[in-house]
Amino acid sequence: MQGSLGRASMPSPRLLVLFGSQTGTAQDVSERLGREARRRRLGCRVQALDSYPVVNLINEPLVIFVCATTGQGDPPDNMKNFWRFIFRRSLPAASLCHMDFAVLGLGDSSYARFNFVAKKLYRRLLQLGGSALLPVCLGDDQHELGPDATIDPWLHNLWEKVLGPQPVPLDPPGVPWPSKFTLQFLQEAPRTCSEELRVARTDPQGPPSELQPVLAPMVTNRRVTGPSHFQDVRLIEFDVAGSGLSFAAGDVVLIQPENAASHIRQFCQVLGLEPDQHFTLQPQEPDVPCPKQLPQPCSVRCLVSQYLDITSVPRRSFFELLACLSPHEREREKLLEFSSAQGHEELHSYCTRPRRTILEVLCDFPHTAGAIPPDYLLDLIPPIRPRAFSVASSQLAHPSRLQILVAVVQYQTCLKEPRRGLCSSWLASLDPGQGPVRVPLWVQPGGLTFPQMPDIPVIMVGPGTGVAPFRAAIQERVARGQTENILFFGCRRRDQDFYWEAEWKELEKQGCLTLVTAFSREQEQKVYVQHRLRELGPLVWELLDRQGAHFYLAGNAKYMPADVSDALMSIIQEEGGLSGPDAAAYLARLQRTLRFQMETWA
Repeated sequence: MQGSLGRASMPSPRLLVLFGSQTGTAQDVSERLGREARRRRLGCRVQALDSYPVVNLINEPLVIFVCATTGQGDPPDNMKNFWRFIFRRSLPAASLCHMDFAVLGLGDSSYARFNFVAKKLYRRLLQLGGSALLPVCLGDDQHELGPDATIDPWLHNLWEKVLGPQPVPLDPPGVPWPSKFTLQFLQEAPRTCSEELRVARTDPQGPPSELQPVLAPMVTNRRVTGPSHFQDVRLIEFDVAGSGLSFAAGDVVLIQPENAASHIRQFCQVLGLEPDQHFTLQPQEPDVPCPKQLPQPCSVRCLVSQYLDITSVPRRSFFELLACLSPHEREREKLLEFSSAQGHEELHSYCTRPRRTILEVLCDFPHTAGAIPPDYLLDLIPPIRPRAFSVASSQLAHPSRLQILVAVVQYQTCLKEPRRGLCSSWLASLDPGQGPVRVPLWVQPGGLTFPQMPDIPVIMVGPGTGVAPFRAAIQERVARGQTENILFFGCRRRDQDFYWEAEWKELEKQGCLTLVTAFSREQEQKVYVQHRLRELGPLVWELLDRQGAHFYLAGNAKYMPADVSDALMSIIQEEGGLSGPDAAAYLARLQRTLRFQMETWA
């Protein structure tokens, strides 16, 4: 096989960038790679992993894989098919012997399986005969300067490997790259406006999906935390009768939120856009499809309200393009500084640490914002991504209803205005008591599956809103006559955030549930679910080892999963009389056989 430098001496290597992205960061980094390749006059394609015909990899000379790690070491949704294929045992060991590759990972070192997907993919590509240009890059969200602190030097080394020791003349960084689309504005508004088109899709063909969500009527939107509790948590119920939705315990509902009307007005004002003007979208290149979520023709109001994520925190590429588009010398200088490798710390202080939004940045650079060509809006601002919530009710028990438990995200930084979660704040603002409310949603399988056998006990650990999927599971299991249900629930105070207290008490009376509670703030020494688990170690071991129980965990991903796993390890060692290594092997076996499952979120 030729060495990488030998192949890189070709006039124009064919470079392929494939990404697996859950929140858009990996896609953003991939598009940056594409831009940097084009500045170096390299031919480059950028694609999502699941949209690429993976069997063609054997013909690719040079591939950069950019992949995030989600949850507890899982691949993102848009690379799961690729993941299954690449780990087939039947693949020959020399399948990729003609391919040079590099892997760039994006993760968070506060999680136990930091960059697990990138590390595992790197090893697998080596097993299949691929030649690594560089060690795997481990981008870390927890680094003070974010993942770019690792990515920048790694990319510098990558281009040296790809292009060889001879410097290549670069296209100047201040020149904007061509926009992906042109917006062709219409002289007259069409008869059916885009907002009506969205409402018209109440009866989609086929099962509801991201491209054809069901517009579900919201029935109730009720705060379920006490008035003095620090957080507003909502129990929201939708009418799904006749919707075509089918869901089971452990599934998640995805909701497509909208921007607030005040933000839409402010955005249009600072950019000088007319909200009611209509346009058609035209791709600039033949292989770039128009976003399927946008109707054609579309109004500016529809684009801004339903598609552009104007309240997200901008990435460095945003400042890079904004600098290219700026006609104002002083603003352009500052934007170039933010987008440079040397401006890392200043960008972090200005934007990343205080969670300043795209809209707020545009207001800080008014001369630049007012000069942005509309053609660049979709290059500059990422799309609004759907948010996932655990289904908190059983279709078996309540066929026409779907419930979710939503913690409304709001927190303070050094900025005057509090930071607010887009989807949770939008949902909280909807009031079905004031008139009909419809929410675009669809359902997909989650990370939890529950046993169908009637005599298998289930132990569920769900502090806070982590209890939501277990409420669906308990309702479903009780409806099937499965009564061996043990729930460990934790919250701050019994009178403030004890979700579904009356329901649990009634199920206890019926002999369908064993409830164990931990109220952390009701005594001087804080008590959490892991403490209750340890207290009931003999029962937990009896259920796991003698009765074949399944163990589930859901909730905040920061510390709780590790604390509960440690408690479970202690129980296995103390009650089972196993050594540390044997207890770890026992726990790994539970995970491998899906008798220990967890679903966590940041």
